[in-house]
Amino acid sequence: MKSLDRITVNPEVMNGQPCLRNLRITVRRALEIAALYTDRVERLREYPEIEDEDIRQALHFAASQLPDAIYTLDPDALVA
Repeated sequence: MKSLDRITVNPEVMNGQPCLRNLRITVRRALEIAALYTDRVERLREYPEIEDEDIRQALHFAASQLPDAIYTLDPDALVA
């Protein structure tokens, strides 16, 4: 597995939020951009500074922050 060398955390940039390559683009914003611009060509036209590898690493970083837990839902608590 490749390292997350494009994810940087710097207290001087965006209040220390994880960013792409010390740019002022947070991982959260990169995920929003990936969701909004599913067409790669359109995304590159709007955000030429964000490379495919940036998106891949942002997705991997975000997934690694989620707990790997199994939750059981109470069917009686579900409302239709």
